[in-house]
Amino acid sequence: MNPGDRVRVDRDDRTYEGVLLPSSNDDQLVVKLEGGYNVGVDREGAEVDVLAEDVYEIDGTDSTGDGSESEIEFDDDLPTISLISTGGTIASTVDYRTGAVTAQFDAEDVLRAVPDLAGRANYRGRVVANILSENMEPAIWQDLAQAVREEIEAGADGVVVMHGTDTMQYSASALAFMLETPVPIVFTGSQRSADRPSSDNVMNAVCAVEAAKSDCAEVLVCMHASESDDACALHRGTRVRKNHTSRRDAFETVGAEPLGEVDYETETVEFRREYQERGERELSLADALAEDVELIKFTPGMDPAFLDVAEGSAGLILEGTGLGHVHTDLIPRIEELVDDGTTVVMTSQCLEGRVCDRVYDTGRDLLEAGVIEAGDTLPGTAKVKLMWALEHAEDVEETMNTSIAGELQERSVPWE
Repeated sequence: MNPGDRVRVDRDDRTYEGVLLPSSNDDQLVVKLEGGYNVGVDREGAEVDVLAEDVYEIDGTDSTGDGSESEIEFDDDLPTISLISTGGTIASTVDYRTGAVTAQFDAEDVLRAVPDLAGRANYRGRVVANILSENMEPAIWQDLAQAVREEIEAGADGVVVMHGTDTMQYSASALAFMLETPVPIVFTGSQRSADRPSSDNVMNAVCAVEAAKSDCAEVLVCMHASESDDACALHRGTRVRKNHTSRRDAFETVGAEPLGEVDYETETVEFRREYQERGERELSLADALAEDVELIKFTPGMDPAFLDVAEGSAGLILEGTGLGHVHTDLIPRIEELVDDGTTVVMTSQCLEGRVCDRVYDTGRDLLEAGVIEAGDTLPGTAKVKLMWALEHAEDVEETMNTSIAGELQERSVPWE
């Protein structure tokens, strides 16, 4: 039997019928079932019948990360898009020993896995990290920003970053603050792996490439606009939030509609608001970060001692209630942190609206304690911005109250 054969596998009173796929080890058989899912079966004790030979053409290249490369032809009439992989579901496969999804594809594998990308651009593949996004760290943001700069310096007309969805909004914010870019930088990922019939990896990748060819020279997040396979939304990297654990349209722009949209069928890109146009800015990188910045959500009954975790830190983002409040018993401890040199910034737990600590007594007391308001900046974005501002801003308070990369809206008018 060979990969591509239709087989029936019997083991432990269970029968699996489908197409035999290449396996990453000698201990498991991998079978693609009729429904589109893959299943791994231990070879030991399995009985296999070949029902038909060569019913499916299997690419002979493997995906085990051994450095094998696909052959990519360059067309002088096409733009060059750099594909940078950091791991995540869009670049994942299934480990059939455990049943877990693991990130082990490199950027070249993405091209093999998404043949719809062919003919849209010339591609360069690069791996910055091979991690699941919950393992993302500020040092990798810096590596990623440096890699993006190098790709643009080498002539890339746009950059697509393949990234896990769980922390994509943080990484997109980081690059938006670190980089002045003359070309689009588009983050994309996948909520569901390629093994699943409902996978969103192909459409998201195709739309991200189309966005990277567009005229919008900003850091964007490109993901499904709805549960249907009709369009991808383009979110500004500093205003986006993952609002659902598993839906394909999990990402939303907070406080407004998405900046733009890619129509999957017509392959057209349209924008709803003003944006930085391609070539308007010179490429520059400011990637220093103060890593000792904490983000703490206030909850009723919180012990003031909980704030001790921020003692000695360069910065602290507080996620307060409503207009930006915490229990009054916490204010003396917050003032101590400020007096000891910690920059404390207030954001809101609310999804819409801005912080305003001048309305109620608690808010005014927080301002007197030295707390800085962050307007309607999202808490996660505020953490990344403060990490950046502490290293680059002459006046941190003024910077936190100034929109650097679209993170701070002048007015909070939902769905304007």
